[in-house]
Amino acid sequence: MMAPRPHGTGWRGKGHDIAVAAAMVLGTAALYYSTIRPDALRLGLCTVFPAIMMGSAWLRPPALRHVVRGATVAALAGWYVTDPPRNDRVWAEEYAIPADTWREGNMVHVRNVRNFRYRSVTDYLPAWYDATYDLSRLDRVDLVTSYWAGENIAHVFLSFGFSDGQHLAISIETRRQARFAYSTIAGFFHHYELFYVTADERDLIGVRTDVRRERVYLYRLDLSPAVRARLFLSYVDAIHDIIRHPLWYNTLGDNCTTGILARAGAKLRYRLDWRVILSGHTASMAYDMNLLGPYDAKHYPDFTALHAASRIQRPAGAMIGPDYSTAIRAALPPPEGPGLP
Repeated sequence: MMAPRPHGTGWRGKGHDIAVAAAMVLGTAALYYSTIRPDALRLGLCTVFPAIMMGSAWLRPPALRHVVRGATVAALAGWYVTDPPRNDRVWAEEYAIPADTWREGNMVHVRNVRNFRYRSVTDYLPAWYDATYDLSRLDRVDLVTSYWAGENIAHVFLSFGFSDGQHLAISIETRRQARFAYSTIAGFFHHYELFYVTADERDLIGVRTDVRRERVYLYRLDLSPAVRARLFLSYVDAIHDIIRHPLWYNTLGDNCTTGILARAGAKLRYRLDWRVILSGHTASMAYDMNLLGPYDAKHYPDFTALHAASRIQRPAGAMIGPDYSTAIRAALPPPEGPGLP
């Protein structure tokens, strides 16, 4: 038996069909990538929702079809917008223990700085430590981009350096549950909570350079002391707040790149730029915004030259040791200008 022809003809009818198809695809995906438990219920709802949307085509009169579909979509939308993020799930081990932060004058205390020791991608020794950072010694902020496939997509995060040799790397990531494998598509829906990986550089950068063998680039950001401090404290506040008020991660609206650009005030202002989505070009965008360096124009006349020189090169047999932060910067382009350490 053939399905009845959809209600309406011409562009109006086609528009209706497209809207129904879009609602069905997005709604089914939202259910499939949701955190509903048990999994049998989640998968069952993935079947029921499209079945109602398609099965209603046989309803007469057409007005009844619209009511059923509208009520179904409204119920799904109502659930979705009220579905709360949580901090009490069973997390993958690297996201199990969040950092917490608080400030006393110029001293910023961080509990649970992650410092995993990696023997391989899947074999590691979990470790955390507590540390205190002197805000008056904050003298650099580095932009790190890490590529694992092509040139268009990279993971982007910041590392804060202090004149006493301390470094604190902070990465905005998906907080993955132990029961789920990673999925890029899932990040468009309520699947991951937002998480601030607050870590030692030997962990957060080292796993990418020495273990996963990704292409990692490090650039000095050209920020005034006041902007550096404001940017660092914005992370400190966010890390503390998210423990009490969890947030959903969203690939489009709240991801590793937008989280950096949106929070820093005047100089690191958020821009509507295609490179925010294609995160592999974030450093290029920062260059165009005059946020990198300043670097010697004779040796690095354009971003292409700077990008090539900013890749972290690890020699064969290198080990992740106490001098890792110094070692990875040794061959990188030094920024020039008054007051730059």
